Amino acid sequence: MSTRMLRSQVPAELTWNLADLFADKAAWEKEQAAVDADVTTVTKYKGRLGESAGVLLACLEAQEALSIRLTRVMTYASLRLSEDGSDSEKQSDMERFSSVMARIQAVLSFIDSEILALPDGTIEGYLAKEKGLADFRKYLSELAERKPHQLSAETERLLAALGPVFGAPYTIYSRAKSSDMAFAPVVDSTGQEHPMSLALYEDHYEELPNTELRHKAYASFVDTLKHYQNTFAAGYSAEVRRQVTMAKERGYESATHMLLQPQQVTLDMYHRQLDIIQTELAPHMRRLAKVNQRVLGLPKMRHCDLKVPLDTEFVPKTTIAEAGQVIIDALSVLGPDYRKVVESALANRWVDFADNVGKSTGAFCSSPYGVHPYILVTWTDTMRGAFVLAHELGHAGHFSFAQRHQRIGNTRPSMYFIEAPSTMNELLLAQHLFANTQDPRMRRWIAMQSLGTYYHNFVTHLLEGALQRRVYALAEAGNAITAKVLCEQKGEVLESFWGDAVEIDDGARLTWMRQPHYYMGLYPYTYSAGLTISTAAALNIREQGQPAVDRWLQALSAGGTLRPLDLIALAGVDMSTADPIRKAVAYVGSLVDEVEKGFA
Repeated sequence: MSTRMLRSQVPAELTWNLADLFADKAAWEKEQAAVDADVTTVTKYKGRLGESAGVLLACLEAQEALSIRLTRVMTYASLRLSEDGSDSEKQSDMERFSSVMARIQAVLSFIDSEILALPDGTIEGYLAKEKGLADFRKYLSELAERKPHQLSAETERLLAALGPVFGAPYTIYSRAKSSDMAFAPVVDSTGQEHPMSLALYEDHYEELPNTELRHKAYASFVDTLKHYQNTFAAGYSAEVRRQVTMAKERGYESATHMLLQPQQVTLDMYHRQLDIIQTELAPHMRRLAKVNQRVLGLPKMRHCDLKVPLDTEFVPKTTIAEAGQVIIDALSVLGPDYRKVVESALANRWVDFADNVGKSTGAFCSSPYGVHPYILVTWTDTMRGAFVLAHELGHAGHFSFAQRHQRIGNTRPSMYFIEAPSTMNELLLAQHLFANTQDPRMRRWIAMQSLGTYYHNFVTHLLEGALQRRVYALAEAGNAITAKVLCEQKGEVLESFWGDAVEIDDGARLTWMRQPHYYMGLYPYTYSAGLTISTAAALNIREQGQPAVDRWLQALSAGGTLRPLDLIALAGVDMSTADPIRKAVAYVGSLVDEVEKGFA
């Protein structure tokens, strides 16, 4: 493995094309200044929203136009920082934008405050008089739901102005990961030195069949995490305290109630997702861990061994081009319009594949309205990477369809649904690969990749959600959130799930440091909700064909116009009961059965 490249050394074809957002940085800076100045196109309506339905419509349309421009400016700064967070210039640009964003949000906070101050019945009257307000009904109705928790106009303005300060825990966390954390290189049995980074550990070493090298990489990885645990814990504690304090000041029963409200998810839905999967999936995953230990010939199963492929000599390689074509073929079942989106993403540099110093870890999709989505992955030439890419293309396809049919304020659905389109693509890719090979070894590998999808969403992220639930309960009760507490709580979550099948060591207890999702509200558990939905919908597509495809595309196109249960029902799935969750868990159990048979 060669030394990681600097961003300036990366071939252009491995990078995304930010020129589709702005021709260059100078154009971005010009637009950022213009957006800042053009806030007056909205503020001229301040104090006037009670005049008439027409004035309210004009204000909301002006705000929408400014929001589209602001989103593009924000996306450009954010993506440049994601591609190389070690670049001080990109750090500075993001800081500058954050200040502009906070100032604009503070100035525009009058809109929500004035609307909520209108006499009861005014908005319904406006909607009846002005047809143009129909597109803003979602925003207005959701705003009305927040009315009991709205603070004074001046307080809301101040809170908006403090946006960058409130976002500091996540900023510090991200900056430390991308710029400050240094890992000792790993030396293999021949004396060859291998570079080490957080991205390389999670995307390469963690799945490496070579046990000695994998364990050495793990030791290097954990050693660095330990040096940052108190700093990261202080940042995460600040984020939790912020949410708990805001919930109390706004009159919510708890931070959980506050964070679930924008998701339009009930406590029953939230707890059901966490509880059923933890309880009913654990026996299946323990069986799988024991198979892994036996097949890999390990004296004991450690947490760092869980992602190693069972057939250690069969790690299918693929190029970006080959993987792209397989993905296009697999997703063609969703129709020609969807296929065109995927083809465009791969042909027109929507995706950043590079592995360079300072690049953000993991993978994500950013979807600025009116341009096209951008996808970040770190390509490692393995077929597993095709599943990651297909996942992010699921987000891209979703928002391409939503933006085609909805205005910006109506594009984003509840977070409860957000991971369904992405995991759907992983399932369709697995189905396609199964249908095109009779090689027992390849079919066994595909089954393991499907289990990898469920492991990622039903285990990794679900157990993050389980930790979040514990942490917020502790904070609500007035307990300190320290590195020691977080390690203890994470250890208990893991031990409860894995039982005696997996050894939970200090490194496993530090896994709360590895994901940014803890800074994004109650996001982690929604991965399992999305996969539950997509499992049911994918099985419908396989069994029913075109009618199920049509329903799925309808759901994608609906964006955020429906509440989650109604949106999911549009896709042909009923999440008002535990039935889809139990069926998804049972399906995972059937995959484990196949693996046990394959390695008997």
